[in-house]
Amino acid sequence: MRIADTDLGDMVRHSPVWRERDALRQRVPGVGPVLSLPRLAELPELGRLARRELAKLVGIAPLSRDSGTMRGRRFVQGGRASVRAVLYMGALVATRRNALICAFYQRLLAAGKPKKLALVACLRKLLTILNTIVRTGQRWSPEYAAVPIPA
Repeated sequence: MRIADTDLGDMVRHSPVWRERDALRQRVPGVGPVLSLPRLAELPELGRLARRELAKLVGIAPLSRDSGTMRGRRFVQGGRASVRAVLYMGALVATRRNALICAFYQRLLAAGKPKKLALVACLRKLLTILNTIVRTGQRWSPEYAAVPIPA
């Protein structure tokens, strides 16, 4: 762990507001201290932006490669690479530990989607869940998460 990480951990422990937000995020299966703590500093917009704006900011929104009548493939790029990398690992864990995201992932695979595309869709869903939890201040529960969240 780097010195900046320990300093950030100390600041979170001494701030009731940050400690509460960190606790809310870490209740989501697939989100641990590695995903939660650094995101305080690198993604302060969490809870303030709409899900599409946040996905674009992180670099996980599907962008089109169209020109005239030609329709290209959709792709993700840009944004905050460090946040995207950690969220990717969190989504990978969530496909195994989070029942909601696991079911979503399996449904996409059953529909014939490539594994990486399905994982990026799970990444967007995880980010949307975290955004909603931070915005509303509600704790994670499977019943709360059962409300459909568009990918």
